[in-house]
Amino acid sequence: MWQHLAALVVVPLLATGVVTTGSVLERSRELAEAGQAGSLMRAATELDTVRRAVESELLPTLTRNVTRDREQALTAGFGDQRAVTYLTAVNRLQLARQVTDRAVARIPGTSPAALRTALAVERLRTVRSAADQGTSSTDALAGLYLDLSDWLAHAEEEVITRTTATGLSDRSALAVNDVTLVAALTQQASRELPVTFTARVLEGSPRVRARQRSAHVLGTYRELAGTGSELSTSRMRLRWAEVTGSGSARRVAEVLAVETTSPGRLSGPELLGLEEASAQRDRDLAALLEDAVDTAVVAIDSEQAGAARRLRTTVLVSLLVLAGALAAALAEGRWLAGSLRRLADAARRVGRGELVDVPESGPREVRTAARALAGAVAGLRRVREQADALSRGDLAGALREHPVRGPLGEAVQASVQQLVRAVQQREELQGELAHQAAHDPLTGLPNRAAALRLLSRALDACAPGAATGLLFVDLDGFKAVNDTAGHAAGDAVLREVADRLRACVRDGDVVGRLGGDEFVVLVHDVVDETDLVRLGERVVASVRRPLEVGADRVTRTAGRAVRVGASVGVALAGAGSAGSAGPGGAEVLLAEADSAVYRAKSRGRGRVEVFDDVLREELTARSDLQSALREGLRRGELTLHYQPVVGLADGSLAGYEALARWDRPGAGPVRPDVFVAAAEASSLVCDLGRWVLHEATAQLARWRCERPVAWPAPGEGTEPTIAVNVSGRHLAEPRLLEDVADALAASGLPPHLLVLEITETVLVDDPGATARLQRLRATGVAVAIDDFGTGFTSIGQLPSTPADTLKIDRSFVASTDAGRRGLVALTVHAAHTFGLRVVAEGVEEPEQLRWLREQGCDTAQGYLLGRPLPAGEAAAWALPALGTAVV
Repeated sequence: MWQHLAALVVVPLLATGVVTTGSVLERSRELAEAGQAGSLMRAATELDTVRRAVESELLPTLTRNVTRDREQALTAGFGDQRAVTYLTAVNRLQLARQVTDRAVARIPGTSPAALRTALAVERLRTVRSAADQGTSSTDALAGLYLDLSDWLAHAEEEVITRTTATGLSDRSALAVNDVTLVAALTQQASRELPVTFTARVLEGSPRVRARQRSAHVLGTYRELAGTGSELSTSRMRLRWAEVTGSGSARRVAEVLAVETTSPGRLSGPELLGLEEASAQRDRDLAALLEDAVDTAVVAIDSEQAGAARRLRTTVLVSLLVLAGALAAALAEGRWLAGSLRRLADAARRVGRGELVDVPESGPREVRTAARALAGAVAGLRRVREQADALSRGDLAGALREHPVRGPLGEAVQASVQQLVRAVQQREELQGELAHQAAHDPLTGLPNRAAALRLLSRALDACAPGAATGLLFVDLDGFKAVNDTAGHAAGDAVLREVADRLRACVRDGDVVGRLGGDEFVVLVHDVVDETDLVRLGERVVASVRRPLEVGADRVTRTAGRAVRVGASVGVALAGAGSAGSAGPGGAEVLLAEADSAVYRAKSRGRGRVEVFDDVLREELTARSDLQSALREGLRRGELTLHYQPVVGLADGSLAGYEALARWDRPGAGPVRPDVFVAAAEASSLVCDLGRWVLHEATAQLARWRCERPVAWPAPGEGTEPTIAVNVSGRHLAEPRLLEDVADALAASGLPPHLLVLEITETVLVDDPGATARLQRLRATGVAVAIDDFGTGFTSIGQLPSTPADTLKIDRSFVASTDAGRRGLVALTVHAAHTFGLRVVAEGVEEPEQLRWLREQGCDTAQGYLLGRPLPAGEAAAWALPALGTAVV
């Protein structure tokens, strides 16, 4: 009987257990993984096609953006080719977008790449919208497209990584590695020309970043191009060498090498001339990539077919063995039915996913099979424990669990380890991104948004009887360092100042950078206001120590010593303080500290001032005045007075200066210096400036039709102009050009009759003012530098000053000091040498007028010649009798 059982029961059961359970599962896994690998490989190809299509939009988008702006097009070297290049870029962009849309449409919804493609399409719509609106810079558009390309490349890399994780054979794995290498080379090649073009057309700090990006891409491409020997087959290595050594590839490499070694040597059109060669190289690389993908798919399909054959053979053999075992068991082993039925029931429940205990009963052979099934259940339980640990976020616990025995266990453990690494990397990346979003990249300090959040939390958490202090630190003389030593030195100064501020504060207090040369220090648990003052004095003393910039430890090059100072404003929120966070919290406390530092600067700089009730009243009064002024503009309470400007050669009317006046209901006339200063503290001054522009140009246009008494007859003499003061804040607004154009269009006034007056201090404080004034002058509008002599502009800077007229400040005109008079004479002579006209302000005495005429001054204005008058009286103005002072 035991012989029959051994022959008819034990052998078939062992064969079924070992062959069916082991081989069928193994072959099924191989078949499933091979099928999944093929599907993933095709998905990677689809993603790469979309990525290349998206990158094909980059160069025409950048070209269109550059040639859309005349100044930028000229800088890039397009010149007369601007319009043609713009239209060509528009057409090519339309074709490129059609190619992208077709590539997206060809991806089926069942593809593993479908979800990633849908997400990419949403991002692409955002990028296209930003490009079509025309408000984004060329650098920003390049960044948006490259970020999207990186995202697609990362998605493609993930898919390929999943392909290699499916347990491929060595041949298939090598073919997939070939695809990865060719895809990386293709991505870098398609970027070379766009990033080089971006670096060529940008200016300033964006150009530096763009050149760094260009150098990185070109270097990566050259490095990848030299790795062809790593390909798995000689045919692929030969194809690689043909593509990277083709004529188009060599031409692109040679020309871009010139631009890399000599930045700016090639113009925008010359770089665009590489577009066809670059496109040909990209097509060659795309063909190479398709060849690599085809090779990988063929290898994977072959592997899948072999797995299918092995599965069919295994299943057939298993069925035959099972059939023989069942026939023998039915004939001679019915007594095994009970134990086998219980074992089968347990197996069915396990098959349904129930990890039940497997009973061990019956003959030894049945118990052996039961123990084998119980071992499989135990392994599956360990897999479930790993999954539970992952779902709880217990990554270390998931890795501590023992894997299932055998190849399946190794694959499961490898998958778990890879998933754990991916989660850990994502958490690290999220932490890094959160840090970058909240910190200044130059100094590593919390940025404005983060500093305000920390200040708001400190105010909310402030205990009763405690106080929170804020120091507003504004550097003195920092612009001079930038101008004389360069922006790199300025950056070094900011980093050193940040280190010194950190050294001044206690553990737990916070140093932040608001931007530019402005810092804040948040102090917790302030006991007394004098502690903050002493801290501010330490900050002033620490910052004023000399700093060394430009030193190089490697070359042992000595640096240069520079000095900056600091003005500090102190505000306190909490018990017994003059300041209070109140409604608005952190923003209010920051505004209070800002007011205090403004007073520190106005009182000589390099000192500490505390926000007090006087400043609070000033802030409140200024806020009330701003609200009333805004309402006054809306209600039409403001008027313009016009002060005549007289030519000293013949006493003729040269023009008018428009001056705003406000008769506030219930309060009477408000001094101009009061309400203008209040307006300049906010964007309200821009609204005031727009109103003055429209009113003044409209009035001069009416006078041109009415021809007042003092005006020259038509066709005789020079037409009078109208001068309008423009604040530094309004000049910094991109809308200023549009505001001027709107005023001129509404009034019909010729541009050359409008003079925009800019104070000399605006030119000193705002490095970008010169470029904006040049754009204004390009429209035909004249520019005058007001209060000349009170700032820091030297006579040697006059050739590069973007102005048509200098207005000598009244303090020089009224002075009898020989040195000041000599300076006025020198200014008049220098201005005439460089083609500028001169206006003297504040002329109140005949002797002043006579002396100015002797020095060759062109025009003058002042109470002697005429006070600011309402429009009606200004129209009737006539030159007063001054004897021989004028003519």
